[in-house]
Amino acid sequence: MKTLFVALRSAIFSAGFILFWGWVAWSLHRRYDNTFGCAVPAWTVAPGIALLAVGGILAVACITTFFNRGEGTPAPFDPPRKFVAAGPYKFVRNPMYIGGFVVLLGFGLYEHSPAILLFAPLWLLLAQLLVIFYEEPHLRATFGAPYDAYCRSVRRWLPRL
Repeated sequence: MKTLFVALRSAIFSAGFILFWGWVAWSLHRRYDNTFGCAVPAWTVAPGIALLAVGGILAVACITTFFNRGEGTPAPFDPPRKFVAAGPYKFVRNPMYIGGFVVLLGFGLYEHSPAILLFAPLWLLLAQLLVIFYEEPHLRATFGAPYDAYCRSVRRWLPRL
């Protein structure tokens, strides 16, 4: 029953996160695209769909890893109970944000939206600030030496080759 409850929380919080940022992106698209005076080419629909799929798959992999290995959700107010360095987190420390960024880029290309495409790097900057000033200090305080060792061996944004 506990596992089912964690899965339900993960699904609800993840859906809320997706809907919120999707609404923000869509609002920017509707409000500001006509003010830029430039258009995103029509051929960007296919790459947009591909990026939406890749980013979505990465985000789902992160959610299921948090659920299966960490016994928690991606939400900062309901984090995993156990330290997670498996799945996508084996290669990069913030794959969930990378997935979100890729989804935003894909959505911008799919919708031919300069506003969304300009918002995506701003969103990534906000994620960077959240990671540096909240998540990393919190994880260091919660998990201590294992988290420090993880930070030394796994990069924040770009996987080691």
